[in-house]
Amino acid sequence: MTSTTPSPTGDQYTITRGGARAIITQVAAALREFTVDGVHVTEPYSEHVTPPFGNGIVLAPWPNRVEDGLWTLDGAPQQLDITEPKLGNALHGLLRYTGYRLAAQGEEFVELEATVYPQHGYPFRLETSVRYELVDGGLAVTHRVRNDSAAAAPVAFGTHPFLRVGDVPVEQLTLTLHASTRFDVDARLNPLAEVAVDGTEFDLRAGRLVGDLHLDTAFGGVVTHDGVSASLRAPDGREVRLVQDDAHPYVQVFTTRIFPRNGGSELAVAIEPMTAPPNAFNSGLGVRWVEPDESWSVGWGIQYSL
Repeated sequence: MTSTTPSPTGDQYTITRGGARAIITQVAAALREFTVDGVHVTEPYSEHVTPPFGNGIVLAPWPNRVEDGLWTLDGAPQQLDITEPKLGNALHGLLRYTGYRLAAQGEEFVELEATVYPQHGYPFRLETSVRYELVDGGLAVTHRVRNDSAAAAPVAFGTHPFLRVGDVPVEQLTLTLHASTRFDVDARLNPLAEVAVDGTEFDLRAGRLVGDLHLDTAFGGVVTHDGVSASLRAPDGREVRLVQDDAHPYVQVFTTRIFPRNGGSELAVAIEPMTAPPNAFNSGLGVRWVEPDESWSVGWGIQYSL
């Protein structure tokens, strides 16, 4: 008798449009793969492993970290579960291991839903959804939330895509990010202050080689040019671009040299759109207080010139 082990990423949802193809997972509604005519636009991974470094997952109802997992609601301390034990923080929200429900699917789109139930440190019930849709020249992503609680709930969104340009070595790509500030952090990666990037190694507005970067950094003061906040450009001129709406004024850039690829460890870069920066439940920056029965939607996407 043959037994099979269920995939840790759950069901797989494939959407196509022309030569573009994306695969979305049931668990965390993650963007597991995005290719155009066989060229990888994001870092792919097997459906049989958990997403390495949170690759492609949805971050809600907060992105990044809450320091000590502790924040205050109406004067009362709220203690979230510590999900980053090494640094003692609550990391990346409450849905990263949740199996989403299929709400709708067509050839070019898929929409998934998940409920955030009241729990330690977050006494609210939210109904959330994410829609991935292939469009001309890219992928459009829309997040929605409805507050089914009796009181206003703090909400922020983020996502964790690792971008690439086909088989071009990541260290040879030029990263441009239209951001004028960054968040200085302590040893536990919690923010100390928002400071200008002018004249520092963190100024990416003119572009820098990814191979020269060592970042796990949140950026603010993000502006867009025709919706584009950041881009990765190959030496041959091919380019992948991050687009985000006005509800996403922050971006996290994370580089790692131990990303699992080709049977070993290599450089990879995540460029993460966020509606709020790290520790937002304490600073209040970017947090949207969604009223009872109110809905809120935000959007971002990936464009390519390949």
